[in-house]
Amino acid sequence: MISSAEFPTLSSTLYRETIPGGGHRSLILRAGQKLRLTDIEGGANLSLMALNPEQMTERLNLPDSLKAQHTAFVTEGHCLYSDMGRVLLAITEDTCGWHDCFGGVLNAVEVQEKYGAGRFEDLRNGFHRNGFENLLIEMGKWDLDAPDIQMIVNFFSKIAVADGGYLSYVPDNSAPGNYVDLYAPMNTLIVMTALQHPMDPAPHYAPRPIEFSVEDVRDTSITAACRLSCAENGRAFYNTELFCL
Repeated sequence: MISSAEFPTLSSTLYRETIPGGGHRSLILRAGQKLRLTDIEGGANLSLMALNPEQMTERLNLPDSLKAQHTAFVTEGHCLYSDMGRVLLAITEDTCGWHDCFGGVLNAVEVQEKYGAGRFEDLRNGFHRNGFENLLIEMGKWDLDAPDIQMIVNFFSKIAVADGGYLSYVPDNSAPGNYVDLYAPMNTLIVMTALQHPMDPAPHYAPRPIEFSVEDVRDTSITAACRLSCAENGRAFYNTELFCL
């Protein structure tokens, strides 16, 4: 008789990869799949864009997402809305607790001003990359260009708002091994790059790696907390389900 221990363990994880510091990736997260982002070393930052791959003009709308959920950052229980009032991504689990929606990314000129020249001719593969161009490289794979650059969520980074509306970077927001789970109730194009947050005061260019994995979930109960966290989220899920019929 063959024991159960002799059979391989089946996993729902479809794909796993590490984005090196300064790297970039893009993929379509299918409806019913979950993307897990993991800060391997601590202190990382992952800048992410989200769009509807079937209708590229439908894109992440951070002002509506924040306003509807009465928040200035995103964490577990929050949703990322499109400009059509649908849920592109739902944050179903989060061990970090705070992800920035204000900072955006740097361009080449800003990176040079912040970290110095960092040319490929001098540093080879260690040259100084910038978020704007990294996102453009990935966007080009989907027939998108500079005018399509949109609002960014900077995962694992915290920007505090002080009295008077001043923004300040909070160091050590994310510890090694912290992760955030993003569930897609509809097909969603993800474009991301692992670079330091624009407001990170560290004087040296030293972006840290991010691991990402895709898991097949197809269990809508995973979004229960997100659906119930506010009435607007419930309506956004309803709009999403109508679109996916």
